[in-house]
Amino acid sequence: MPKVMINDKEYDTEELPEEAVNRLRSIQFVDGKISELRVQLATYQTARNSYARSLSRILEDL
Repeated sequence: MPKVMINDKEYDTEELPEEAVNRLRSIQFVDGKISELRVQLATYQTARNSYARSLSRILEDL
């Protein structure tokens, strides 16, 4: 793979040393995982807020 994409910026790795390419690919991998975790966190927060609103309504009715 001659190119690596990080933060919407494309890096041409064709003429870079192997160590630099490996580091760029590591950064690319970690950025992907961070993006996945952000989606999971947003989903968790939405579910948590929904649960808290429901619980608040139940407690108001007591």
